[in-house]
Amino acid sequence: MPTMPRRAAPRPKGRRRPLAALTALLATVAALLLVPAGPAHAASLTAVTGFGSNPGNLTMHRYVPDGLPAGRPVVVLLHGCAQGPTDYFADSGWQKFADAHRFTVIAAGQQSGNNSSRCFNWFEPGDTRRGQGEALSIKQMVDRVLADQSADPDRVYVTGLSAGGAMTATMLAAYPDVFAGGAVIAGLPHGCATSMIDAFSCMSPGKTKSADAWGDLVRAAHPGYLGPRPVVSLWHGGADYTVATANLTESVKQWTDVHATDTTGDATRTLAASTTRTEYRDASGAPVVVSYLTAGNGHGTPVAPGSGTEQCGRTAAYFLSSLCSSYHIAQDWNLSGTTPDPDPEPDPDPEPDPEPDPDPDPEPPLACVTANNYAHTLAGRAVHRYGYAYAVGSGDHLGLWSLAVTTTLTETTPGHWTRTTACP
Repeated sequence: MPTMPRRAAPRPKGRRRPLAALTALLATVAALLLVPAGPAHAASLTAVTGFGSNPGNLTMHRYVPDGLPAGRPVVVLLHGCAQGPTDYFADSGWQKFADAHRFTVIAAGQQSGNNSSRCFNWFEPGDTRRGQGEALSIKQMVDRVLADQSADPDRVYVTGLSAGGAMTATMLAAYPDVFAGGAVIAGLPHGCATSMIDAFSCMSPGKTKSADAWGDLVRAAHPGYLGPRPVVSLWHGGADYTVATANLTESVKQWTDVHATDTTGDATRTLAASTTRTEYRDASGAPVVVSYLTAGNGHGTPVAPGSGTEQCGRTAAYFLSSLCSSYHIAQDWNLSGTTPDPDPEPDPDPEPDPEPDPDPDPEPPLACVTANNYAHTLAGRAVHRYGYAYAVGSGDHLGLWSLAVTTTLTETTPGHWTRTTACP
C-alpha cells in the first residue's frame, strides 16, 4: 500500500510582513527566469471538431508531431468493429512512424449511434458514395488537415482493419483524386455488399466475380475519372474465419484490373511470421498492388511489439503478434523518403554451372486426406459455420457440413489446408 504524504504544518494565521512578502516574490521571479523553457507542448492525439458538414456523424482525432513542417504526408486510420480511434492509433504502432518520418495521422471514429458495433458502414450505399455520408466525412477530415498543416495533397494515404479495411477500399474507389495509396487489412473488395444482410455473405464465404466485374465497381464509384489510381496493399490472415481469406484473392483481382495489370504476381518473397509478399507491377515495372498473406494469422492487424526498426504496436484484441504491418505499409508508400530496392526479376543465371544439379522434385504436401466434411471438422482440418465447412488456413469453401459431402484437403504448411481435386 502506498504511503500517504505528510501534511505540512499549518502556517500561523496573520498578515505577512511586507519585506518578507517582497523577498519571496523576487525569489519566485528569479527562479522562473533561471529554469530553462521546455517545449510548448508534447504531441498527442487530440479530438478535432468543426471539420465540415460531417454528414456521416463521425469523430475526428489528429496527431501532429512536434515541429512538423509544411508539405508533409497525411495518413488516415479507420478502426475495426468494436474498436475506436484512440485504441487503434495506440495499438497499431503508427505514432512511431509518424514521429520518425514526419507526417500527420488522422484517426477517424465511428459512433454507436450510427452502428451499434461501431463498424464503419461499408455496406450502406448512402455512406459509401462519393460526396455522401461517412465517405464524405472522412474526406472532410483530410481537407481540414490539408488546410491546417499545409500538408502535401499528393501524399495522402488511408488504411484500416476489417470494416475499416472495407471502408478503405471504398475511399480509394470513390476518391482516387484524394488518396495516393491505401492498405486494406482483413477487408473486402469495394462494392461487395449493398446491405447488411449482403455484407455477411461477403465476409464469409465471400463472393466470387471476374476481375473486370470487380474493377467496374471501382470505376463506377467515380465515373469519368481518368487520373492515376492509388497504389494498394492488401493484408489478410490465412486463418481468418471472420472475413474469409478468399477476399484477399478477390481484392487482388479488383485492384489489378483497375491498374490494368494481370493477377499473376511479378515478384514474391517471404517475410517474418510466414508472411508471403507478392507484387503486381504495371507496364513501367512499378508495384501498384502488393498482397500480404500471413498464414497463421486470424482476424486482426499484424503487429510486432518491440523497439526494433521493423517492430511496432502492442498486442490486444484484433492486434496479432506477427510482424509490424505499419512498418511495411509505410515502406510501400515510401513515407521514409527512401525508395526501397525492388524485388529482383526472376532472370535466368547468365553463366550456369557446367554440370547443374537436376531440378529437385517439387515439395510434396505434408498430408492429403479425403473424407466427409464432418470428419474434416472433427480432425481440425476444417471449421463449421452456418451449416457449411471451410478449410483451416486457406478458408476454402467445402460445401455443406455433412456426412454426405466428401472433399479432399492437402496440408501445404503446418496447419494450412487447401481444397484439391485428389491426392497425388
